[in-house]
Amino acid sequence: MDIEKLRQISLFEHLHDHTLARIAELSNEFEAPAGWVLIEIGQPGSGMFVLEEGTVEVQTADGNRWEYGPGEFFGELALLTDHPRNARVRAKTAVRCLAISRRDFQELLREEPEIAVAMLPKLAQRVDAPH
Repeated sequence: MDIEKLRQISLFEHLHDHTLARIAELSNEFEAPAGWVLIEIGQPGSGMFVLEEGTVEVQTADGNRWEYGPGEFFGELALLTDHPRNARVRAKTAVRCLAISRRDFQELLREEPEIAVAMLPKLAQRVDAPH
């Protein structure tokens, strides 16, 4: 993945080129068909995903549902805690994502703390949202 493509993702649009280059180095791009389960409730979290194309549906154990589209990220709680996944995330359409492992993300945050600053507004919205 190149820097200009990463810059098109809203989460990364204001990051410096050297930070984007590091993200490109540490992330893996993959595609999944509609219906594919990316995250399952109760499974250990190994990293986070950034949605490049397509739509995913998120469903919590209590039945709440919502969707994420391009530029959104999910699975980030696995980077912050050792708790198992608390939601199921299924590809509603064919999707293309970036995957960043917990180990790589922690290394990235140590090197480039501006990524955490870019994520904070979205995380705060999610805490306040009545999903």
